[in-house]
Amino acid sequence: MSSPLVVVEGLRKVYPRGVEALRGVSFTAFPGELIAVRGRSGSGKTTLLNLLGGLDVPTEGRVFVDGKEVTALPEAGLLELRRDVIGFVFQSFGLIPVLSAAENVGVPMRLSRTAPAERDERVKALLALVGLEQHANQRPYELSGGQQQRVAIARSLANRPKLLIADEPTGQLDSQTARQIMQLLRALVRSEGVTAVVATHDPSLITLADRVLELRDGVFLEAEPSAV
Repeated sequence: MSSPLVVVEGLRKVYPRGVEALRGVSFTAFPGELIAVRGRSGSGKTTLLNLLGGLDVPTEGRVFVDGKEVTALPEAGLLELRRDVIGFVFQSFGLIPVLSAAENVGVPMRLSRTAPAERDERVKALLALVGLEQHANQRPYELSGGQQQRVAIARSLANRPKLLIADEPTGQLDSQTARQIMQLLRALVRSEGVTAVVATHDPSLITLADRVLELRDGVFLEAEPSAV
Protein backbone atom coordinates (compact mmCIF):
# COMPACT_ATOMS: atom_id res chain seq x y z
CA MET A 1 0.00 0.00 0.00
CA SER A 2 1.21 3.51 -0.79
CA SER A 3 2.07 6.00 1.92
CA PRO A 4 -0.71 8.32 3.10
CA LEU A 5 -0.86 11.76 1.53
CA VAL A 6 -2.54 13.26 4.59
CA VAL A 7 -1.79 12.44 8.21
CA VAL A 8 -3.70 14.14 11.02
CA GLU A 9 -2.52 13.53 14.59
CA GLY A 10 -4.46 14.52 17.70
CA LEU A 11 -5.93 17.68 16.22
CA ARG A 12 -7.56 19.97 18.74
CA LYS A 13 -8.95 23.47 18.21
CA VAL A 14 -10.24 25.69 20.99
CA TYR A 15 -11.69 29.09 20.13
CA PRO A 16 -12.06 32.07 22.50
CA ARG A 17 -14.43 31.57 25.42
CA GLY A 18 -13.51 27.90 25.52
CA VAL A 19 -15.46 26.72 22.48
CA GLU A 20 -13.80 23.43 21.51
CA ALA A 21 -14.42 22.73 17.81
CA LEU A 22 -12.14 19.67 17.54
CA ARG A 23 -11.23 17.35 20.38
CA GLY A 24 -8.16 15.36 19.35
CA VAL A 25 -9.13 13.92 15.96
CA SER A 26 -6.76 11.73 13.94
CA PHE A 27 -6.99 10.13 10.50
CA THR A 28 -5.04 9.40 7.32
CA ALA A 29 -5.96 9.82 3.64
CA PHE A 30 -4.29 7.95 0.80
CA PRO A 31 -3.60 9.00 -2.81
CA GLY A 32 -6.65 8.60 -5.05
CA GLU A 33 -9.08 8.42 -2.13
CA LEU A 34 -12.34 10.39 -1.82
CA ILE A 35 -13.21 10.93 1.83
CA ALA A 36 -16.51 12.46 2.92
CA VAL A 37 -16.55 14.25 6.27
CA ARG A 38 -20.12 14.21 7.52
CA GLY A 39 -21.66 16.12 10.40
CA ARG A 40 -24.25 18.65 11.37
CA SER A 41 -23.59 22.38 11.31
CA GLY A 42 -21.21 23.17 14.15
CA SER A 43 -19.73 19.67 14.31
CA GLY A 44 -16.25 20.92 13.34
CA LYS A 45 -16.16 20.07 9.61
CA THR A 46 -15.07 23.50 8.36
CA THR A 47 -12.55 23.86 11.18
CA LEU A 48 -11.01 20.53 10.20
CA LEU A 49 -10.74 21.50 6.53
CA ASN A 50 -9.25 24.90 7.39
CA LEU A 51 -6.58 23.17 9.47
CA LEU A 52 -5.85 20.67 6.69
CA GLY A 53 -5.31 23.53 4.25
CA GLY A 54 -3.20 25.65 6.56
CA LEU A 55 -5.88 28.35 6.75
CA ASP A 56 -6.02 28.10 10.55
CA VAL A 57 -3.71 27.00 13.35
CA PRO A 58 -4.60 24.19 15.79
CA THR A 59 -4.46 24.49 19.54
CA GLU A 60 -2.83 21.06 19.65
CA GLY A 61 -1.89 18.36 17.18
CA ARG A 62 -0.15 18.12 13.82
CA VAL A 63 -1.13 17.95 10.15
CA PHE A 64 1.10 16.49 7.43
CA VAL A 65 0.35 16.88 3.71
CA ASP A 66 2.64 15.30 1.12
CA GLY A 67 5.29 14.74 3.78
CA LYS A 68 5.33 18.35 5.00
CA GLU A 69 4.15 19.35 8.45
CA VAL A 70 1.54 21.99 7.65
CA THR A 71 1.26 23.02 11.28
CA ALA A 72 4.97 23.93 11.40
CA LEU A 73 5.32 25.82 8.11
CA PRO A 74 6.03 29.56 8.02
CA GLU A 75 3.64 31.76 6.05
CA ALA A 76 5.80 31.58 2.92
CA GLY A 77 5.75 27.78 3.11
CA LEU A 78 1.98 27.76 3.57
CA LEU A 79 1.51 29.99 0.52
CA GLU A 80 3.64 27.62 -1.55
CA LEU A 81 1.73 24.59 -0.26
CA ARG A 82 -1.65 26.14 -1.07
CA ARG A 83 -0.43 27.19 -4.50
CA ASP A 84 1.25 23.95 -5.58
CA VAL A 85 -0.09 21.05 -3.50
CA ILE A 86 -3.63 21.87 -2.31
CA GLY A 87 -6.70 22.87 -4.32
CA PHE A 88 -9.77 24.41 -2.66
CA VAL A 89 -13.44 24.27 -3.63
CA PHE A 90 -15.89 26.35 -1.59
CA GLN A 91 -19.68 26.44 -1.28
CA SER A 92 -19.80 30.03 -2.55
CA PHE A 93 -17.85 29.21 -5.77
CA GLY A 94 -15.51 32.22 -5.28
CA LEU A 95 -15.25 33.12 -8.96
CA ILE A 96 -14.08 36.58 -10.08
CA PRO A 97 -17.17 38.19 -11.66
CA VAL A 98 -15.38 40.27 -14.31
CA LEU A 99 -13.39 37.31 -15.66
CA SER A 100 -14.61 34.65 -18.08
CA ALA A 101 -14.74 30.97 -17.14
CA ALA A 102 -11.41 30.39 -18.91
CA GLU A 103 -9.78 33.39 -17.22
CA ASN A 104 -11.00 32.24 -13.79
CA VAL A 105 -9.50 28.78 -14.35
CA GLY A 106 -6.23 30.38 -15.44
CA VAL A 107 -5.78 32.58 -12.35
CA PRO A 108 -3.78 30.04 -10.27
CA MET A 109 -1.42 29.44 -13.19
CA ARG A 110 -0.85 33.17 -13.58
CA LEU A 111 0.11 33.31 -9.91
CA SER A 112 2.54 30.42 -10.41
CA ARG A 113 3.89 32.10 -13.57
CA THR A 114 3.05 29.26 -15.90
CA ALA A 115 4.02 30.01 -19.50
CA PRO A 116 1.05 31.44 -21.48
CA ALA A 117 0.95 28.64 -24.07
CA GLU A 118 1.04 25.94 -21.40
CA ARG A 119 -1.56 27.82 -19.36
CA ASP A 120 -3.96 28.10 -22.31
CA GLU A 121 -3.65 24.38 -23.06
CA ARG A 122 -4.28 23.47 -19.43
CA VAL A 123 -7.33 25.75 -19.24
CA LYS A 124 -8.82 24.14 -22.35
CA ALA A 125 -8.17 20.66 -21.00
CA LEU A 126 -9.72 21.43 -17.62
CA LEU A 127 -12.84 23.04 -19.05
CA ALA A 128 -13.26 19.98 -21.26
CA LEU A 129 -12.74 17.75 -18.22
CA VAL A 130 -15.68 19.38 -16.40
CA GLY A 131 -17.82 19.58 -19.54
CA LEU A 132 -17.67 23.34 -20.07
CA GLU A 133 -15.50 23.74 -23.14
CA GLN A 134 -18.38 25.54 -24.88
CA HIS A 135 -18.67 28.08 -22.06
CA ALA A 136 -15.06 29.28 -21.89
CA ASN A 137 -15.88 32.91 -22.71
CA GLN A 138 -18.91 33.28 -20.46
CA ARG A 139 -18.73 35.18 -17.19
CA PRO A 140 -20.03 33.71 -13.92
CA TYR A 141 -23.36 35.58 -14.04
CA GLU A 142 -24.05 33.95 -17.41
CA LEU A 143 -23.66 30.45 -15.94
CA SER A 144 -25.92 28.33 -13.76
CA GLY A 145 -24.92 27.48 -10.20
CA GLY A 146 -23.83 24.01 -11.24
CA GLN A 147 -21.75 25.41 -14.09
CA GLN A 148 -20.12 27.95 -11.78
CA GLN A 149 -19.15 25.17 -9.38
CA ARG A 150 -17.68 23.20 -12.29
CA VAL A 151 -15.55 26.22 -13.17
CA ALA A 152 -14.46 26.44 -9.52
CA ILE A 153 -13.49 22.75 -9.55
CA ALA A 154 -11.54 23.21 -12.79
CA ARG A 155 -9.72 26.18 -11.23
CA SER A 156 -8.86 24.13 -8.14
CA LEU A 157 -7.10 21.59 -10.38
CA ALA A 158 -5.16 24.17 -12.40
CA ASN A 159 -1.78 23.61 -10.74
CA ARG A 160 -2.21 19.83 -10.51
CA PRO A 161 -2.69 19.61 -6.73
CA LYS A 162 -2.25 16.38 -4.85
CA LEU A 163 -4.98 17.22 -2.31
CA LEU A 164 -8.41 18.67 -3.05
CA ILE A 165 -10.32 20.19 -0.13
CA ALA A 166 -14.01 20.89 -0.70
CA ASP A 167 -16.20 22.52 1.96
CA GLU A 168 -19.90 21.85 1.29
CA PRO A 169 -19.34 22.21 -2.48
CA THR A 170 -22.98 21.36 -3.22
CA GLY A 171 -24.58 23.46 -0.48
CA GLN A 172 -26.05 26.04 -2.88
CA LEU A 173 -27.21 23.54 -5.51
CA ASP A 174 -30.41 21.55 -6.04
CA SER A 175 -30.25 17.83 -5.26
CA GLN A 176 -29.85 16.65 -8.86
CA THR A 177 -27.07 19.15 -9.64
CA ALA A 178 -25.43 18.39 -6.29
CA ARG A 179 -25.20 14.71 -7.14
CA GLN A 180 -23.74 15.54 -10.55
CA ILE A 181 -21.05 17.67 -8.89
CA MET A 182 -20.18 14.90 -6.42
CA GLN A 183 -20.04 12.38 -9.28
CA LEU A 184 -17.71 14.75 -11.10
CA LEU A 185 -15.47 15.04 -8.04
CA ARG A 186 -15.34 11.27 -7.76
CA ALA A 187 -14.43 10.93 -11.45
CA LEU A 188 -11.71 13.58 -11.11
CA VAL A 189 -10.18 11.81 -8.11
CA ARG A 190 -9.77 8.79 -10.38
CA SER A 191 -8.63 10.56 -13.56
CA GLU A 192 -6.36 13.16 -11.94
CA GLY A 193 -5.09 10.89 -9.15
CA VAL A 194 -5.78 13.42 -6.41
CA THR A 195 -6.91 12.82 -2.86
CA ALA A 196 -10.16 14.61 -1.99
CA VAL A 197 -11.58 15.47 1.42
CA VAL A 198 -15.14 16.73 1.05
CA ALA A 199 -17.32 18.07 3.85
CA THR A 200 -21.03 17.48 3.33
CA HIS A 201 -24.18 17.00 5.38
CA ASP A 202 -26.17 15.61 2.44
CA PRO A 203 -26.80 11.88 3.07
CA SER A 204 -27.60 11.25 -0.60
CA LEU A 205 -24.00 12.12 -1.51
CA ILE A 206 -22.28 9.99 1.12
CA THR A 207 -22.47 6.80 -0.96
CA LEU A 208 -20.21 8.34 -3.61
CA ALA A 209 -17.27 8.46 -1.18
CA ASP A 210 -14.67 5.76 -0.67
CA ARG A 211 -14.77 6.38 3.06
CA VAL A 212 -16.97 8.36 5.43
CA LEU A 213 -15.76 10.09 8.59
CA GLU A 214 -18.54 11.38 10.83
CA LEU A 215 -17.85 14.30 13.13
CA ARG A 216 -20.01 14.86 16.16
CA ASP A 217 -19.18 17.45 18.78
CA GLY A 218 -15.59 17.66 17.57
CA VAL A 219 -14.76 13.94 17.56
CA PHE A 220 -14.99 11.18 14.97
CA LEU A 221 -17.52 8.43 15.34
CA GLU A 222 -16.59 5.06 13.89
CA ALA A 223 -15.85 5.39 10.16
CA GLU A 224 -18.48 3.91 7.86
CA PRO A 225 -17.66 1.95 4.70
CA SER A 226 -18.92 3.30 1.42
CA ALA A 227 -21.95 1.66 -0.14
CA VAL A 228 -20.27 1.56 -3.57
